[in-house]
Amino acid sequence: MMRKLVPVAGNVCESNLGMDPYIANEIAKEVDVIINSAADTTFDERYDVALNINTRGPSRLLGFAKKCKKLSLFLHHMSMGERQGLIMEKPFHMGQTIAEESATSKTPPEFIPVLDIIAEIELASDLKLSVHENVVAQKMIELGLQRAKIFGWQNTYVFTKAMGEMLLNSMRGDIPVVIIRPSVIESSIKEPFPGWIQGIKMLDPLILSYGKGRLPGFIADPKAVIDVVPLDMVVNASIAAIAKHGIAAKPELNVYHVGSSAVNPLLLHDLFKFSCNHFTCSPLMNSERKNIRINEMKFFNSMDNFASYISDEIAQRSGLMDTTITDSKFRGKLEIRRKKIVEHAVHLAKIYEPYMFDRGRFDNQNTQKLMEGMSLEEMRDFGFNVGSINWEDYILNVHLPGFRRHVLKGRLVF
Repeated sequence: MMRKLVPVAGNVCESNLGMDPYIANEIAKEVDVIINSAADTTFDERYDVALNINTRGPSRLLGFAKKCKKLSLFLHHMSMGERQGLIMEKPFHMGQTIAEESATSKTPPEFIPVLDIIAEIELASDLKLSVHENVVAQKMIELGLQRAKIFGWQNTYVFTKAMGEMLLNSMRGDIPVVIIRPSVIESSIKEPFPGWIQGIKMLDPLILSYGKGRLPGFIADPKAVIDVVPLDMVVNASIAAIAKHGIAAKPELNVYHVGSSAVNPLLLHDLFKFSCNHFTCSPLMNSERKNIRINEMKFFNSMDNFASYISDEIAQRSGLMDTTITDSKFRGKLEIRRKKIVEHAVHLAKIYEPYMFDRGRFDNQNTQKLMEGMSLEEMRDFGFNVGSINWEDYILNVHLPGFRRHVLKGRLVF
């Protein structure tokens, strides 16, 4: 297998994908399937950066795909994001917005924002030229979040990814395209081995902060559904889609949702209950090498109540409420530490809040049909039946042990 793999450096932000012209030409002669997973997944990335990678990057790759003489399929990994109601497996069309979906018959047309991707790119470019370089990064971050919310998306990442999908749909021509929309991707359930994961991403910053005792509460609806899928199931669904549509090579666009909310929903309350059970049995340690004790997660429906609780709780745990501590210098250090923990908790709350009250469900009928078309042997080797997952077993015995082994590297003290 390794002899068949030829890594080539490239960049979706550059023309010809940043490849040497000779190599690009050779690839164009041989490649029959292109899989695009390139993305900047930072929720609050600079708007100009996210537009360049997530919005314009896929269309640059599609431009290269049109040069590939043997191409039978272009597969693009998208993001589900957060939407209301039952979301069908349909592509985004040019100019489509979440704000438009949320509008009612009584909403005046002038109150529904009109999305123009070219105008968004120009807006970011104009801002870059109009502000001082010392503040351009922060201004770009603010602009991205502002524009995303105007059009109904919760952050810059999912907004710019959606615009990238719109461009793909409008530019694809006769190229067969498959869009795979996975939900929150967490550690593998089977391959290459259970619990494999890299990096502190998705839900793990919340779970880790909770295990450290620094996030005893959160702004969330405990009955909200968090849509989770193991990463190897996303890979397997992609392989199955390639096998089906790569052979047919029909000039059409197909969308597949790879998630759990419609067939096997995981409630936020259960996620933190399972996490609590894990850290109770296998606690992390503080700097004094004492076990960090955690309690059941408390849920709040307002930012003010959440911030107030976190501030008081961390003050209590840090020792600031201990009147016997009279050393002003030591108390000052405790206060600085408390402030940092509270600021981090509030930062997490602002980033994750849109996902913590999610009532949307992502329909997966196309994905179910894709799975039904597989043989028993194929299902055994390349299965992606999210409905078969026991979430308690997965969180307790697969994901969290894997996260601690492969990401935390067995570290216990924090």
